[in-house]
Amino acid sequence: MELRELTALELGAAIKRGEVSVKEAARAALDAIAARDGALNAFITVTGERALERADKLQPGARDAQSPLYGVPMALKDNICTKGVRTTCASKILGEFAPPYSAAAADALEGAGAVSLGKLNMDEFAMGSTSETSFYGPVRNPWDLSRVPGGSSGGAAAAVAAGMGWYAVGSDTGGSIRQPAAHCGVTGMKPTYGAVSRYGLIAYASSLDQIGPLCRDAADCAAVLDALMGRDPRDATSLDGGYGRLLEGLTGDIRGMRVGLPAECFGEGLDGEVRAAVLRAAGVLKGRGAQVVELSFPVLEYAVPAYYIIAAAEASSNLSRFDGVKYGWRAERYDGLTDLYRKTRTQGFGAEVKRRILLGAFVLSAGYYDAYYKKALQVKAVIKGAFDEAFRQCDLLLAPVAPTTAPRLGGSLSDPLKMYLSDIYTVPVNLAGLPALSMPCGFDGKGLPIGGQLIGPHFGEGRLLNAAHAFQMDTDYHKRAPEGGNLV
Repeated sequence: MELRELTALELGAAIKRGEVSVKEAARAALDAIAARDGALNAFITVTGERALERADKLQPGARDAQSPLYGVPMALKDNICTKGVRTTCASKILGEFAPPYSAAAADALEGAGAVSLGKLNMDEFAMGSTSETSFYGPVRNPWDLSRVPGGSSGGAAAAVAAGMGWYAVGSDTGGSIRQPAAHCGVTGMKPTYGAVSRYGLIAYASSLDQIGPLCRDAADCAAVLDALMGRDPRDATSLDGGYGRLLEGLTGDIRGMRVGLPAECFGEGLDGEVRAAVLRAAGVLKGRGAQVVELSFPVLEYAVPAYYIIAAAEASSNLSRFDGVKYGWRAERYDGLTDLYRKTRTQGFGAEVKRRILLGAFVLSAGYYDAYYKKALQVKAVIKGAFDEAFRQCDLLLAPVAPTTAPRLGGSLSDPLKMYLSDIYTVPVNLAGLPALSMPCGFDGKGLPIGGQLIGPHFGEGRLLNAAHAFQMDTDYHKRAPEGGNLV
């Protein structure tokens, strides 16, 4: 049995039947990491010994396990706290930080019988769209090592695509799950804001951040979300909802579902091959009985500036806690408290993080708050209203994830504005707090994956996942792996 050709659910079923031991699965994943991660740099910390100890502990309960993911090896983005395991946010300033507690998401997965392989590389403090701003070096795309995997959950997407674990959990502030999923040819899901607890997620922009899975297919995403979603009293923004039945709702029946194509998402700036692939995906959904309708979404052009003002403002506040006093890295030489703050942050943060902190401090400052931040919040409300109107006309929206396939390493860092604009199709979803999913829907002429984005109304996760599942029943893009992605 080629273990890494199995989905997470297929592996979980094999473990339950006794055909594969939990330790065999863990060793297979660790062997893949040893073979591939030197080239990809997807992991910051590999917890091999802990994973094997965990596998031994779980094995006796495998046959009676309730979770379909029991014993399945996975990994966490390195901004999700794990008790006693280094959690760095890919930053020098948190280089040796080992939290005294675990995030709610980490605890939920442990309760479901997950085997954690370690912590995944990312853009520093999740600030970036390419996974190149990490203090520990850039992540590389397993489909082409000269290209980025997308960001900020690039390590998570690269690890799943390369067979270094069966699923991963990342965070999405403006597309940071969906965009790397698209660039690496995996399925990634951002849930409704508040559906998954953010307790223990090191914050970038608190009103936009959301934890979600990156997996081989929609069914695996449904299973992971069944474990993750739920009300948490430790997170004041977490919401009550009908959780825990996403997997059983995957029938593939989408007859009569209305799928909207926002005209502004298919216009100028979109690569022709990406446009064609997403429109072919619409054709597949239509072939399964969905109705495809065109609609207008004119506020799209205002989403990127509004997003970056709000996100930078919240980041400037959230990152003020990293001062060299309470925890994390501290500058060696300083003259007084103010100098300690200044030198620790100057030397501890990377260039992109500093850029966003400065932008955030500027838009929150006296004289500019009303001109920028308040206006951005008003635009956010308008965008939410536009989505509400769209969902009166259709059940789901289908759009590209990114304007192009994965760019080359170094290209985006030299032009930050270009990097920001690459988020044009993903950031509106975060501003409105909606669920959205990226699914592989084709390849360009260079053999690079293309992602299609399904967007749903609040708590429309079941509808989204079922539509993606229906698409994947008729296509095999999600089954394709980069060369060496299924290492024995």
